[in-house]
Amino acid sequence: MSKGAQIAIGAAAIAALLGWYGASQLGDGLSFQYFQNLEEFHESGPTMIGRAARVHGYVAEQSIERDLQGKRVRFSVQSDPPHSNRPVGPTLTVEFASLETPDLFKDGAEVVVEGQLALVQGQHVFQADNLMAKCPSKFEAQAAAAAEPPIEL
Repeated sequence: MSKGAQIAIGAAAIAALLGWYGASQLGDGLSFQYFQNLEEFHESGPTMIGRAARVHGYVAEQSIERDLQGKRVRFSVQSDPPHSNRPVGPTLTVEFASLETPDLFKDGAEVVVEGQLALVQGQHVFQADNLMAKCPSKFEAQAAAAAEPPIEL
């Protein structure tokens, strides 16, 4: 076999492996998908029922409920941080199918939930398979501190 034929066969094998890997990663519906913010998700409406999605938001204050028997955590997600001066808009009820939550998961935490929207007892509930809490950036804290007016004594 000539050197050129060997190179062509090797390149075809590598291309086939890369194609197989890409197809297998796209098969679950979540790979390569960016998250939606809460407004975008609500705009999609009932068309999202049963479809895989990633949603970004903030845990609403005092909304975390842990069901020890059912091994679930239920909470609400809102679009703006609780400490912002904006009025609270529509929220999304999330049910996470595990009691093991990230260390940074608490009231006001910035989260991304992966799962699908379901209709449970006539109510839309986002059933999350994965819960990620984002780490606050030190630069965001510095910017917030710089924006506050100085305290005069």
